Amino acid sequence: MSDGVEAYEIAAKYYDDAYAAKKDLVDLPFYLDLAKRIGGPILELACGTGRLLLPIARAGIEIHGVDNSSPMLGVLRRHLEREPKDVQKRVFVSEGDMRTFRSNRKYPLVTIPFRPLQHMHNLEEQIDALKTAAFHLEENGILAFDVFYPKFEGMYSKIGEEFLELEWPLQSDPTKIVRRYFRKESVDKINQSFSATFFFRTYEGEKLIQEEAEPLKMSYYTYPHLRALFVIVGLEPVEEYGSFAKTPLDNNAEQMIFLLRRATHS
Repeated sequence: MSDGVEAYEIAAKYYDDAYAAKKDLVDLPFYLDLAKRIGGPILELACGTGRLLLPIARAGIEIHGVDNSSPMLGVLRRHLEREPKDVQKRVFVSEGDMRTFRSNRKYPLVTIPFRPLQHMHNLEEQIDALKTAAFHLEENGILAFDVFYPKFEGMYSKIGEEFLELEWPLQSDPTKIVRRYFRKESVDKINQSFSATFFFRTYEGEKLIQEEAEPLKMSYYTYPHLRALFVIVGLEPVEEYGSFAKTPLDNNAEQMIFLLRRATHS
């Protein structure tokens, strides 16, 4: 996980437009429905620019967001300034690290949406992040998070190859197009992680006028690995799914999605 307050400085500029262009990103209805079912206040760890946080607040639910990236939170705060006053009053934002963050509040729902746990790169970080979430749960509170289901057949291939992932018009000048390219640099089989680079290239017509790059490192999990982490932290699954459509967590899964609570001991 990037530690500095300037983490994701380049990605933050393009984050909302990039993921608005990602048509297979379908997590919002799942988390919004969950928020409506359980109610607030909600704690969202690694809230980023508010892609999920703001729709939940607009639905009338109090939500507290935490992120360690100053650029990401800067985008969120600018979004908030444009929201109605009643939405603004439902949102509280803190700069903090999900491995160490502590507040004096407990929540009926804590979320870690869109894979922030995959930015925890070793066992200590993974345990610390889950402990933070568990610490903030009310007695019967629920923790919800998702990670991708690893596709091992493609995990170790195409290292060093670059490909176009997404493109979108530049918001400040729609005559220009931003294209995001992805290049996998290496895979660490022992520690279950990969390193990559995002390239953000701005074009006027077919002429490249700007290029920016930002590194990415992500961990990947197996199901037994996650279940072992839950035992260590004292959590137990209530529901688990293989997609945001709530399909089974099986060999056809695209995601690993969990709803957890504090473990009950007989």
